[in-house]
Amino acid sequence: MNEMKETLLRGEPPEVERDLPRAAMLLFAPIDKRAFGAAIGVATALLIALITALQLVVRPDPSLHLELLAQYFAGYTVSWPGVANGAAWGFATGFCAGWFTAFVRNLVLALSLFFMRSQAELSSSRDFLDHI
Repeated sequence: MNEMKETLLRGEPPEVERDLPRAAMLLFAPIDKRAFGAAIGVATALLIALITALQLVVRPDPSLHLELLAQYFAGYTVSWPGVANGAAWGFATGFCAGWFTAFVRNLVLALSLFFMRSQAELSSSRDFLDHI
């Protein structure tokens, strides 16, 4: 019937399901670092370009101090060439941030799954010293 039936404790279901449902498998799927970085980079580039273009077109009275972005993005100015320059810097910064975020998420998920699996194997094995 089920090879793990004899290792189940009282109160557990009579059978252990070997395969996870598809929805649960998607929860633990790793994120593609390049795709996530590109998505965050494009969103950041569009955001910086849009904010700079709105600043140039609308010219609000209490203006945003976008010229401070030049402290981080070399060559950025609040001008039409600055829109393209800010978008390029925004994409580069967003890509790096997105790639690193996906990398850390995948690493933490892999380590936590490894430790959970190891702990489950140790707790389910009554004679774990035989495996050493």
